[in-house]
Amino acid sequence: MKPRSTWSSACLMLAVATTCLAISARMSAQVQTDTSTTHGAASHEVKVEKATVVAVSGNNLVVKMEDGTIRDIANVPETARVTVDGQQLGIHDLKPGMHLQRTITTTTTPRVITTTQSVTGKVWHVNPPSSVILTMENGENQQFKVPNGQKFMIDGKETDVWGLKKGMKVSATKVVEVPETVVTQQAKLTGTMPPPPPPPAPDQPILVVVAAPTPAPAPAPAAAPAELPKTGSVLPLVGLLGFLSLASSFGLKVLRAK
Repeated sequence: MKPRSTWSSACLMLAVATTCLAISARMSAQVQTDTSTTHGAASHEVKVEKATVVAVSGNNLVVKMEDGTIRDIANVPETARVTVDGQQLGIHDLKPGMHLQRTITTTTTPRVITTTQSVTGKVWHVNPPSSVILTMENGENQQFKVPNGQKFMIDGKETDVWGLKKGMKVSATKVVEVPETVVTQQAKLTGTMPPPPPPPAPDQPILVVVAAPTPAPAPAPAAAPAELPKTGSVLPLVGLLGFLSLASSFGLKVLRAK
């Protein structure tokens, strides 16, 4: 958007661009300049980046980003600080495994700078079409340059620089509005210590001695009956002994016969 200029007065209105009037060095004391700034509603954008410290070497930092990419940050300034558990740590205090988080807040604020310049005097000399000399309130004459094609309003009528006459009183005000956008960023770096290593596992024996099971006691032999059952008899035993005796006798006779 280009600057907008408006000139107005009781008897003369000058509608010119920013370069409408070029004021000489002597004229600077006669021009009243006021500047004001109007701010619009600000917008905020927050971006969070997370990373894990991989290695620290001097002032060089290697981190692994949340998406898995490796980033090498060289020449980290000594003044850089990260807040960890309420403490301010420098680059040499970082350890592998630490989690870092950077929060970037971007604030965008529109604003309009308004510059108002006022001048009052009488036309002393006109040099159309490029300049006009005014007699200021302190009696000094000052020259203004007028751009080509500039139009003036006199008593409600439009005229150019050729329409200015000596003795006309001129009281003009120039208003220039310049829109701007101010962008500021604020970064906050925080971190957490790496989790403590797990405790070492207790020593496990290679062999475990297992006690042998106690054998069950053998059953006691059955005791022989104290007497034969009533159905038992010694006759078969006697018959067997007699048969053996006869066999022996017969055997001896055979041997003698030979």
